[in-house]
Amino acid sequence: MKILSAKYLTSVVDEKNILNDDLVEFAFVGRSNVGKSSLINSLTGRKNLAKTSSTPGLTKMINYFLINNKFKFVDLPGYGYAKTGQHHIANWAGLMEKYLLNSQLLKTVFVLIDCRHTPTELDKMMIEFLNHYQIPYIIIATKVDKLAKSKIPQSLSKIAKALSTRKELIFPYSSETMLGKEEILNYIENSVET
Repeated sequence: MKILSAKYLTSVVDEKNILNDDLVEFAFVGRSNVGKSSLINSLTGRKNLAKTSSTPGLTKMINYFLINNKFKFVDLPGYGYAKTGQHHIANWAGLMEKYLLNSQLLKTVFVLIDCRHTPTELDKMMIEFLNHYQIPYIIIATKVDKLAKSKIPQSLSKIAKALSTRKELIFPYSSETMLGKEEILNYIENSVET
């Protein structure tokens, strides 16, 4: 699949404004600074579609993007950055939970994990949450260009073990080299059509 058009739709900070239309959605979630914005930008071929920042925790809202006028990418708030204050973290978590539980046309949640690090407790909680509510997900191991090629399989195995999931549910990805881009776009294309 080729992404021919991608445009920012809206940002939501309140659950009552969560979009509910007839377009299927693919959500992206992960700890702050894991590379969500870079992934969305590289998948769409648009450099500044999703805002990237060197400051972790910048995404404090749900951001919607219209892709090929057919489906949406949904950038969920990053988790795990404590400097922002417990009150804000609780608000984001509540907003994210409402989205995940109530989005009727959510096809898949892409859970991003930095391939260089062991999944955190928050990563594990996210996977447990998705499993509990039977929400389909795929894990994307980001920043694989930072590892030697020979180390990538070992990293994927470590992530799979830490999250008690199958290695086949993990896609290695690099926003720098585009490794994994075709596989993820093919997955999205097949999901849109079913």
